[in-house]
Amino acid sequence: MNVNVAINPVYYPYLKDERRLQIFYGGSSSGKSFFLCQRIILDLLEGKRNYLVIRNVMATIRLSTFNELTKAILAMDVQKYFNVNMTNLTITCLLNNKQIMFYGCDQIEKVKSITPKDGVLTDIFIEEATEIDYNSYKQLRKRLRGRSDVPKRVTMAFNPILKTHWIYEEFFEKVWRDDETRFEDDHMLIVKTTYKDNLFLEEDDIAELENETDPYFYDVYTLGNFGILGNVVFKNWEVRDCSEIKRMADKRYYGLDFGFSNDATAWIEMYYDKSKKELYILDEIYMTHLTNDELARKLIEDKQVGNSTIIADCANPDRIYELCRKGLVCVPAVKGKGSIEYGIDWLLRQKIIIDMSCQNTKNEFQSYKWREDKFGNPLREPVDENNHAIDAIRYGINDLSRDLRVKAGKRF
Repeated sequence: MNVNVAINPVYYPYLKDERRLQIFYGGSSSGKSFFLCQRIILDLLEGKRNYLVIRNVMATIRLSTFNELTKAILAMDVQKYFNVNMTNLTITCLLNNKQIMFYGCDQIEKVKSITPKDGVLTDIFIEEATEIDYNSYKQLRKRLRGRSDVPKRVTMAFNPILKTHWIYEEFFEKVWRDDETRFEDDHMLIVKTTYKDNLFLEEDDIAELENETDPYFYDVYTLGNFGILGNVVFKNWEVRDCSEIKRMADKRYYGLDFGFSNDATAWIEMYYDKSKKELYILDEIYMTHLTNDELARKLIEDKQVGNSTIIADCANPDRIYELCRKGLVCVPAVKGKGSIEYGIDWLLRQKIIIDMSCQNTKNEFQSYKWREDKFGNPLREPVDENNHAIDAIRYGINDLSRDLRVKAGKRF
């Protein structure tokens, strides 16, 4: 069998590594996730391993790890050896019935009973591992049971966030030095890489990472270091299962921030309990490369928004007009001077509850921070990065905040 595979040299030594716990982390665009997808495909072709691929929320898998694995199959020109089931989200090697199965930690009960088509589960790959909590990790490790001809493994991949995260405290704190790029013992492997290790990057991707001006984002996403984020904007939020609120909520609020290539389009559904001053984030759409046709279909068919008013960023009047032509009630937010700060101030006076399914919103609240002066003192101005869901929230709650600086404009 001829397999066409081009692997970044930094990862080549780990193609056959069999240590029980393997951690691949570092900066953005380092190629770590794609390498691990290549390794998974090669493992299946050899017929020795079955994989469970995990993210915190199942809804995020189809457009992330599942797509990456199907792209790896195409890039390696081995598609004739695989059955890719997009309905059940399984990939089966036709040579030996070894499988890749996909689940989210929000389906943890289903994970307990999964059984591959041939043999036992040998590998768990946790993508964006910083999204999951410690208890979910412990539950997942218990799924590796049964007799196997190969050592069982847990592999994690992620961009680092904060040194207060459980992953750092559990695996890094006692053994890791910040000037290292590798740690190895008999049971654990840690590999740190950055964009400099990825030989297949385009020049504009490199420039975007190297030109990052915010110190925290440069340290974490460019250099791949665990950060210390003291000046976060929001500390008044928590994650909770909001199923009951979803059933009983009467009036909903909807906000929309447009993006396309590098920036995500973010749509947020909310409920507000005025008596308790609690804002519930109930649902989200958070995707790049989302056309107006696709967005309208998702809102009408999947989210069943109907005739509810969506307040969107006024910077894209053409997109708002198109959505209205497709049957949605979409109006522009009218923004005045200081509207961002006013919206943030209103949000800071509420208790914010994020449903466990809204992983991207949670990620933004976790890292949204104030800009700092040269001495590290916070300025009353947020860093304008990774805030698409937060902007959509600000647009959607303008009627609640009664802000004259951000209000709904006229319908097209």
